Amino acid sequence: MSRRARAAPGFLVALLGVFLAVLQGCGRGAAPAAGAATAIANAAGTDGRVESVTLSANQLQAIRIARADTRAFALRRRAVGSIDFDENQAVQVFSPYQGKIIRAYAEIGDEVHRGSVLYTIDSPDLMQAESTLIAAAGVADLTAAALARAKTLVDSEGMAQKDYQQAVSDQMAAEGALKAAREAVRVFGKSEQQIDAIIAHRAIDPALEVPSPVSGRVTARCAQSGLLVQPGAIPAPYSVADVSTMWLLADVAESDVNALRVGQGVTVKVMALGARELTARIRTIGASVDATTHTVVVRSEVADPRHELRSGMIASFTIDTGTPVQSLAVPVNGVVREGDGTMSVWTTDDRHRFVRHSVQVGLQQDGFDQILDGLAGGELVVTDGAILLSNMLYGSGSES
Repeated sequence: MSRRARAAPGFLVALLGVFLAVLQGCGRGAAPAAGAATAIANAAGTDGRVESVTLSANQLQAIRIARADTRAFALRRRAVGSIDFDENQAVQVFSPYQGKIIRAYAEIGDEVHRGSVLYTIDSPDLMQAESTLIAAAGVADLTAAALARAKTLVDSEGMAQKDYQQAVSDQMAAEGALKAAREAVRVFGKSEQQIDAIIAHRAIDPALEVPSPVSGRVTARCAQSGLLVQPGAIPAPYSVADVSTMWLLADVAESDVNALRVGQGVTVKVMALGARELTARIRTIGASVDATTHTVVVRSEVADPRHELRSGMIASFTIDTGTPVQSLAVPVNGVVREGDGTMSVWTTDDRHRFVRHSVQVGLQQDGFDQILDGLAGGELVVTDGAILLSNMLYGSGSES
């Protein structure tokens, strides 16, 4: 074989190497195609390399950019609870005496005033008291007439003095018995006019009226005609509550209890009222911690002049516990929770190439996240559409 023929394989190998080197050099210098996004997805964190995404002009339309600035974040505590009646202004209206209900007047939800009759009962005790009253009135009339005759006789010396004195004594005793009988009937709620009518007509009125002791709303009714009621027997025929003030019973985490004080004002939101807020004030803080939930019941009073609240409604309260703090803030749409649980924001120097930063997030208020670490003030950050950049970054990284 000739020398040229022997050198041919070596020449071909060298030529192939040069060709590959040229291709590799061209690849390094190639620019990205117009309209495409170039993602550089490197292993994050430990080696100092960055994670960035470069966007085209068209893709920039999907995001918003602004400078990171400070914002006041209030120190607040939140808790969830429920609305209840003010037990200090709620009463169970029991019958003071045993008897059967004759008629029930009020329905659940009715507004009643103090003294309004809720129901009447047929009371044997009232019948006995009225019978005694009628008898005492009859005796008083009899002794009064006897005394008048005795006085006429004693004036004409037709009666002994001792007999006259006996007549005076009988009349005084009868008046005392009548007065006691009137008081006994008055205890049952009868007025002076009603008592006079009973005496005048010698007629027993067995209907005992049971009035509401407070003004408010009827919150429960167990009264039915013919139902036998007794003093203190549960359930009470009626329950009435003053609903101008309601309670909010909230379960507060034990870690937040020391930040609360009696008398502090709170802002209340009730699910049934939408975004409208009510004001309240803390009245009591529970003395014990629930062993299961590790919460403490905090009771607040909520003014409800329009009577919109109902017992059992779900509600929450927010309370400021300190002076607001100034911190860097990024809109919530600019903060991304990554798959590993970390939080990140995207910054840019040229509004073209965007770099991901892991940040530590604190409070979230009024649509902003408090940034505690990982971001410097004044940097240009993505305020809307950051999730798109994270998706592009990891999508590109998964393909490489």
